Amino acid sequence: MQKKQNKKQGERLTTLLPYLIALASGILMGLTVAPVGAWLLAWIAIVPLWVLVVTSAKGKNQFPPAFLWGIGFHGVALFWITGIHPMTWLGVPWLPSLVITLFCWGFISVLGGVFLTIWAAIMVRLGGKNPWLRVLIGTAAWCGLESLWSAGPLWWSSLAYTQSPHNLVIVHLGQLSGPNTVTAAIVAVNGLIAEGWMNHRGTQGAEKISSAFSAPLRFVNKYLVAATGLLITLHLIGFFLYSRPIAQRPEAALKVGIVQGNIPNRLLRSSEGFRRAQENYTNGYLTLADQGVDAVLTPEGALPIFQRNLMQTALVAAVKEKGVVGWIGAFGERGDSYTISLFTFNSKGEIVSRYDKSKLVPLGEYIPFEGILGGLVQRLSPLDAHQVPGSANQIFDTPFGRAIASICYESAFPEQFRRQAAAGGQFILSSSNDAHYTASMPFQHHAQDIMRAIETDRWSARATNTGYSAFIDPHGRTLWMSGYNTYETHAETIYRRQTKTLYVRWSDWLTPLLLGLSILGWFVQRVIN
Repeated sequence: MQKKQNKKQGERLTTLLPYLIALASGILMGLTVAPVGAWLLAWIAIVPLWVLVVTSAKGKNQFPPAFLWGIGFHGVALFWITGIHPMTWLGVPWLPSLVITLFCWGFISVLGGVFLTIWAAIMVRLGGKNPWLRVLIGTAAWCGLESLWSAGPLWWSSLAYTQSPHNLVIVHLGQLSGPNTVTAAIVAVNGLIAEGWMNHRGTQGAEKISSAFSAPLRFVNKYLVAATGLLITLHLIGFFLYSRPIAQRPEAALKVGIVQGNIPNRLLRSSEGFRRAQENYTNGYLTLADQGVDAVLTPEGALPIFQRNLMQTALVAAVKEKGVVGWIGAFGERGDSYTISLFTFNSKGEIVSRYDKSKLVPLGEYIPFEGILGGLVQRLSPLDAHQVPGSANQIFDTPFGRAIASICYESAFPEQFRRQAAAGGQFILSSSNDAHYTASMPFQHHAQDIMRAIETDRWSARATNTGYSAFIDPHGRTLWMSGYNTYETHAETIYRRQTKTLYVRWSDWLTPLLLGLSILGWFVQRVIN
């Protein structure tokens, strides 16, 4: 009787083991980003999933492990979403706030699981028996699905950002074809390692290796050799791009100051919050103006008021007095609605350009299917009016030339930056407010901005409300970064650039190429078989 019970327990464990392995490896991938930052794990964390999907391709158990892997990765990487709780400062009671928070976190985690399930289905249906073709199809499918997901409104956790800011060498591959170049590198290396694991006894051609080779032939594995060679080659390419000198022509110099006002979001709706915002940003502007900066950048919503009221503020009065250009975050107006905007005030205190945030945070800044869900959730906005996105094809001209503008969530969308760089943007101005999340979120946000600076080969100034504000050079090196939940001002010299990387010129050409080669390879395999 005891033997039967032990046997049943063993069978249950055997049944559950693939799911536990998949979930654990997904969690390991989630640890590659802040707050842990174990970026090296990205190069092996897909291996267990790959093995499980391929070895169970003939059965019906390949999809649940993929779903669990996706939940593990995205759930851990995006755990910072839970930092929005409690939303009592918005008038949301504690329990409904918890429900909304768990829904948001659970929804994005499940969406990640669905993404991986689709990937597994493609691998099973099209991968075939050729390991090399499986690696090609698996890599192409992952990149294609990330491209599809990033074209929608809800996007953040690309595989590529697991390497930022720690492995800047490999992140430089983004200059070739955007973040999917880095994603392709990670998936391909993991796939080759997985194929090596599954074919560890398959040493075809090993007998041809010279007898001078010191390792026993049973340890020779062409897939592991290919994985090692690919990993080294890709890092060498990245190092070549990383090592190129950055031209710093004196006439292209621009001294920019940043004010990190440190106004908690819970105060945004109050008169005290507006008073502190006026005081902190005006004093910060005056301090930086006295240091001889050319311009001052403030965070998203630095002054939480409409455009029509900006001219009466102390900050704009200071701009008129000092004659130093100010980029001020406030709210634009569009009919009965409003936009989150960044305004350029020239030396006379006049508005000469405006950029409206075009990528809004679902549930945070607008409600999908508002007619259905409008009564169930509340916006995280300090205003009661209806928020709308800006145009997708904006340009942002300043007294110093055209800039690449980004407001908060837009940092996750590389095409926003690529398009503006192709249109003549010479430097990046990133204005954000990450105050309602945990500290790991602004660090991940900083990692996103590093990738955008590298991909476009531009200097970047990043102003946030509570941290982390920063200056980044075109190689992704952080020249200065603020503290967290601190009031700070800082000035740094950046340089305007007009270079165009391969990615800026051609967008993401790698993903269509991989997809085309995959279709061709699959067709050839079908013909041969």
